[in-house]
Amino acid sequence: MSQARPGDAAPIHDLIGIGFGPSNVALAIAISEHNARSGTREAVSAQFFEQQPAFGWHRGMLIDDATMQVSFLKDLVTLRNPASEFSFLCYLKSKGRLIDFINHKNLFPLRVEFHEYFEWAAAQVDDLVSYDHEVVGVTPVLRDGVVDHLDVTVRSGEGLTVHRARNLVIGTGLRPRLPEGVERGDKVWHTSELLTRVGELDGTSPARFVVVGAGQSAAENVAYLHRRFPEAEVCAVFSRYGYSPADDSGFANKIFDPDAVDEYFAAPGNVKRRLMDYHGNTNYSVVDIDLIDDLYREMYREKVLGTERLRFLNVSRLAEVKETPEKVRATVKSLVTGEETLLDADVVVFATGYHPVDPLGLLGGVADLCLRDDEGRVRVERDYRVTTDAALRSGIYLQGGTEHTHGITSSLLSNTAIRVGEILASVLDRGRPSAVEVSLPADAAALHPEEIDRPVRARGVNLSGGTTVG
Repeated sequence: MSQARPGDAAPIHDLIGIGFGPSNVALAIAISEHNARSGTREAVSAQFFEQQPAFGWHRGMLIDDATMQVSFLKDLVTLRNPASEFSFLCYLKSKGRLIDFINHKNLFPLRVEFHEYFEWAAAQVDDLVSYDHEVVGVTPVLRDGVVDHLDVTVRSGEGLTVHRARNLVIGTGLRPRLPEGVERGDKVWHTSELLTRVGELDGTSPARFVVVGAGQSAAENVAYLHRRFPEAEVCAVFSRYGYSPADDSGFANKIFDPDAVDEYFAAPGNVKRRLMDYHGNTNYSVVDIDLIDDLYREMYREKVLGTERLRFLNVSRLAEVKETPEKVRATVKSLVTGEETLLDADVVVFATGYHPVDPLGLLGGVADLCLRDDEGRVRVERDYRVTTDAALRSGIYLQGGTEHTHGITSSLLSNTAIRVGEILASVLDRGRPSAVEVSLPADAAALHPEEIDRPVRARGVNLSGGTTVG
């Protein structure tokens, strides 16, 4: 590897964030606020990389009348810093809607509006993020027998670049889940892409939609498609007798409190499982009672008028789906009788939720230095830092994928502001040792594989070159 001139030295970041969804936007804000009130010597240097061309959060589900399921006070900052200039209320003030919102007397904004708030907040810290940049691998940097830095390989339109960090924060979000054997197609959708795919139907007259699922997204899909296509039949398929209402009572909502994270983290495994069983109905496969009532009222009204377009195939499951160029055939099977109903539809929408991505999937050989529990799950400390082998000194923090250790708020907005404050405090408390800064050519590996007895080459990236030390 060619030697770098001092003027070519690349900075070593205190923190690199992978992904720039709401959680890492909140972290960028926390860092910005910390740096604003700290001297230059205490400032945290950070860079975030996001593969999307711009900020976006569940764009496919921004139905015009859908509302948030959490209070606006659980925004990106308020629970951590009520005086923050990045709050939802400050956003409303900047848009001239603060008084109107107060007069609205509602804790739950439209989802479209909260997305605009996220965009507004992200734009104020856009100096910390590089959009259209995909992290494709991470390699360790070895010094004195330990790994104290990590090189992050990023792909953009300009090619591959390597950035060095003392800590990583992984916030890559969730991925849409489809039943085994089902693949997306022109007529088979996941709810995450609803609005985009519906736009492709403009100018057509679909006759039937089938929506599979029993949660909030499923019910919203049913209501939206029924309203959007007034001539089409909408068939809802789920295994229950009806949608189950979400438990949003004051006592049950304490499961989302910051203190509940401490209690859950400290609880033994059997208690953790019981808590999730007790309070899963605050978030999973449940629907707002107002929406349930609206759908039932509409179904009954259509029965009275003899114009039934809204059908509920309950206590049933989708047994098979076959897509052809002209249509998609859904086979719905009763769980009670085994009777099968064939539905020829224009579209089948799966509102079957999301699953977490392997948080260590990008880490290559670094993942081998991250410890797992008896069930193969990543071990995570209370400050959201992955528990690692002593040979790995760099911090790897998770925003999401910690439900087994930190509880139900792992991937939810409810505790985001508090969580990012705890991650930043951990980075600061653990210190930022000085290091020699070197240039990082895009074709340079962090170390030769033979210099450590574990794989170190980044997955999917061909990095060749000499040894680099931090």
